[in-house]
Amino acid sequence: MSVSRRRTTQRVVARVMSLVLIALVAIACGTSGSSKVAALVGLQTVNAQPSASLAAGTTASPSTSTPSTSTPSTSTPSPTASPSGSDAEDAFTVQAQMVDVIKKVNPDVVLIETDAGLGSGVIYDNKGDIVTNAHVVGTSTTFKVTLSNGKSYTGTLVGSYTPDDVAVVRINASGLTPAVFGDSSKLQVGDVVLAMGNPLGLQSSVTEGIVSALSRQVSEPSGNTLPDVIQTSAAINPGNSGGALVDLQGEVVGIPTLAATDPQLGGSAPGIGFAISSNRAKVIADQLIATGHVTNSGRAYLGVSITDSAQGVLVAQITAGGPAAKAGIVAGDLILAVGGQSTPDSATLLQVVSKLHPGDTTQVQVQTSSGTKSTVTLTLGQLPG
Repeated sequence: MSVSRRRTTQRVVARVMSLVLIALVAIACGTSGSSKVAALVGLQTVNAQPSASLAAGTTASPSTSTPSTSTPSTSTPSPTASPSGSDAEDAFTVQAQMVDVIKKVNPDVVLIETDAGLGSGVIYDNKGDIVTNAHVVGTSTTFKVTLSNGKSYTGTLVGSYTPDDVAVVRINASGLTPAVFGDSSKLQVGDVVLAMGNPLGLQSSVTEGIVSALSRQVSEPSGNTLPDVIQTSAAINPGNSGGALVDLQGEVVGIPTLAATDPQLGGSAPGIGFAISSNRAKVIADQLIATGHVTNSGRAYLGVSITDSAQGVLVAQITAGGPAAKAGIVAGDLILAVGGQSTPDSATLLQVVSKLHPGDTTQVQVQTSSGTKSTVTLTLGQLPG
């Protein structure tokens, strides 16, 4: 796929979300299908019109019959579908829970500005450390950081780790309340999540959706392959990067990072966004805060610089003493397969390696510049910080 760049004790699936909207239309508005009702979060509004997703809860229009010429009669309206009292109560409970979560987490999400653009960040601890994306900080070392209350501070770079697109910025401010980072390994597909950040500079904006998939490997435009990525239907737009993906317990379970693009039509692909898992973000952020560098990435490493060529993945440079060098791979070789999986291009190679671990022994099929093919066995190293 081309991309542009919980723990929860109560899991609410699409049926409950539909009930929320139905209850708001049927009870809060009490009007026809052309009326508008406020959406559950942020500045979104929805048209309360029948649609495929709400088909089970639409209100049937009363039917009228033509009176008989011999015996006058009155038509009997068809029964209308309306949520029961318990359904409405459940819907408003979910709505109230979302509002509470937004109030709780909103002060933990900040706006980060550089000379090149803007993004979002999440307050990580009471020392002023803020987690964001590496592509948000870019090559900058100082930043303007604006809190949700409008106060601005000068931020400095603590460290950045491009392979996982995670960075830490620090401000000198008192009274900060850090966000709670949850355990993303407990997420399940269908869990409701909120994406909080500053899309297009619109500070403290919120969108909602569900966890669509887990443990994705996604390639960034820079060529990085991100492991352990959460796919979500919550809208992620430019400026959301580095913000918070939050569950209904008010815990940060991911860092919104990418939005998908349609490779055929171009432009964004609605309903497909990606967030770095909170567990992965914590591993990297803790190391950056401690030393400014990542010394234990947990990611496999071949020790080569690669580029795409007409013949396949070309080894452009070898790291001296690295796994590939020890196995006899040299610059100018083509890497045809890793672990039995064909690697026709660099993006595929990066995805294959991202699923492996430091210390794993794997076979690499190579082709020399003379056209000779061979298979070598090597032990993967650890991707350095």
